[in-house]
Amino acid sequence: MSHREGNPGYPRDNKQWNWTKRISKFQIMENFAGDGSNSSEASSSGFGTFGRTPIQEHKEIEEIAEDLENQHVQQVMGIKNFGKKAKNFDLDQLVEQAKINAQEANKKRLEAEAASLKEAENKEAESDDDLIGPPLPPGLSQDDEDEIGPPIPPEILNKISGKDSKTKKGDNKDGDDSYDDLSGSDDEELPLEKRIPNSHEVEMLHGTKAVVALAVDPSGARLATGSIDYDVSFWDFAGMDSSMRSFRTLQPCENHPIKALQYSTTGDSILVVSGAAQAKVLDRDGFEVLECVKGDQYINDMAKTKGHTAALNSGCWHPHIRDEFMTCSQDGTLRLWLTENPKQHKAVIKPRQQGGLKTNPTACTFSRDGNTVACGCYDGSIQMWDHRKNFVNTTACLRDGHQRQSEISSISYSYLGSYLASRGNDDTLKLWDLRNFKKPLNVFGNLFSRYEQTDCAFSPDDTLVFTGESLQRGQDTGRLIFYNTKTFEQVSHIDVTKSHVIKGIWHAKLNQIFVGCGNGVVKCYFDQKKSLRGAKLCIVKTHRKKHSVEVVSAQQIITPHALPLFRQEKLRTSKKKMEKDRLDPVKSHRPDLPITSGQGGRVAASGSTLSSFVIRNLGLSKRVDDEQDPREAILKYAKEAEENPFWVAPAYKKTQPQPIFQNGAEEEGPSDPKKPKTS
Repeated sequence: MSHREGNPGYPRDNKQWNWTKRISKFQIMENFAGDGSNSSEASSSGFGTFGRTPIQEHKEIEEIAEDLENQHVQQVMGIKNFGKKAKNFDLDQLVEQAKINAQEANKKRLEAEAASLKEAENKEAESDDDLIGPPLPPGLSQDDEDEIGPPIPPEILNKISGKDSKTKKGDNKDGDDSYDDLSGSDDEELPLEKRIPNSHEVEMLHGTKAVVALAVDPSGARLATGSIDYDVSFWDFAGMDSSMRSFRTLQPCENHPIKALQYSTTGDSILVVSGAAQAKVLDRDGFEVLECVKGDQYINDMAKTKGHTAALNSGCWHPHIRDEFMTCSQDGTLRLWLTENPKQHKAVIKPRQQGGLKTNPTACTFSRDGNTVACGCYDGSIQMWDHRKNFVNTTACLRDGHQRQSEISSISYSYLGSYLASRGNDDTLKLWDLRNFKKPLNVFGNLFSRYEQTDCAFSPDDTLVFTGESLQRGQDTGRLIFYNTKTFEQVSHIDVTKSHVIKGIWHAKLNQIFVGCGNGVVKCYFDQKKSLRGAKLCIVKTHRKKHSVEVVSAQQIITPHALPLFRQEKLRTSKKKMEKDRLDPVKSHRPDLPITSGQGGRVAASGSTLSSFVIRNLGLSKRVDDEQDPREAILKYAKEAEENPFWVAPAYKKTQPQPIFQNGAEEEGPSDPKKPKTS
């Protein structure tokens, strides 16, 4: 087969080929003969043209390239393509089309609304025409016909409408607490003194001694108070009533005053720091979980001991690591502990004075992010270490933070972590900027402090810093004082009680302030609208009194000569009746008496010993008396055994030797001394 025959594009014979040649020549001659207007038609019709081939469009070229690619893929891999080709979209065109559609839809909607309004007006006009009666005067509508008297002036109408709009906006103020009021969305507009939740107060009595430790769990459900009377009291707000009584009071550290309490970040355990050298961790109900080990007090290097060797000063939990806490002691060290291993500290930190001698840390805390450990020392310095590195060198150290040889009773980080507040027994509260830690932002003076646990803290929005004040001579009430962190002015103060104000906690979740006082009183301040749960749950409940059980006694009929079957018992008091029922084993539900070797027990009923009990109940059907002689009991059956040998004789009948007995005649003479004895 030739190339022309195999290719369908070629004609099969020469005649057909010549004929096509003649047709093409005829068309070419006709095109030359005619005018140029038909040149395009000639180029489109027929089998070919002269000169260069016309340039095809871009789309046709892409299709041809795609066909060639598919043919190549089919030859190599046996498949035509890899699926459908993604469509191409013109974004500009789609956006224009969407705009046009939206305009048309809006136009249709407006036309429909206009048509509905026209229909409504036509219906009203028809209904007005149907009404019977004289026409209304001009300027008076149908609605005004019912009103009696002159119309209300427009000025009064505007005032009334303005009042209505105001009442609509503020109608939640008289009702229940809305979420916006509780979340504090309007706090930015309120002045600082209005943000303090002190409209109501509740008093809880811990004891008679000073409350120097307070702790509220993160959820705000429980409060723990510690005092120098060695007691720790637990308060449950959901379970208390208006009497405000604690549900548990205990002495976890025996005869040591409680110095610090703090709940863990999860609220499942509480750290107890006392005057002893060993800190303890309790669970939520007050039961001991662990106790830290005590160090060897005869070792000079505190890094070589496993625990503290002197009284503790303070302690706190790590804000993010659940099992880690820190304590500081009079032995001049801070120690980090893990609840998994209370027998040895995790790390030890030794703060130093200016000359390198050791100094005692009196307050310690973690930063809000947990990356910094800070402590205030007895030499007046504030020292900080990086928690992520070893605790050899300090990252920040301020030597003259407070007066030397006076305790720094508390240091506290702000919630954003940019400020630090320190409270000292030099009658000052200082506010520091951690970005410029050399000089304090402000010093608040004339704040007398009598206790080593007087603390300071920030408000949840960091706009206020507050601290307690002890009583001086001539003062009657202890105060909790609030200062502005921006302008350093005294914003407000709360007259707490006629004693010292030592501890103060502003719980961010409850928006309530708890204050521990020197007379054993714990006060809680809250706002009825801005505070949540906590003490608000208790003041609503009333103490229920136990109702006395009323006993209705039936009237007794005295019948002295009645038969015993129908005779009634004498009327007795409830006490005598209980004594009688107590003697009755059935009514008093007396348990089974213990098993004893004497008489009256369950075993003694069957025998005085265990063997006799087993024999009587399991071995023999007949009862055997334990007091009879055992020899007589055995010989009693001797005659019966000789006559009817059942147990012994039949077993040895085949192998039993013949018995030989001595005669009595042989034994009468003198015995031979050389003859061996047989018996």
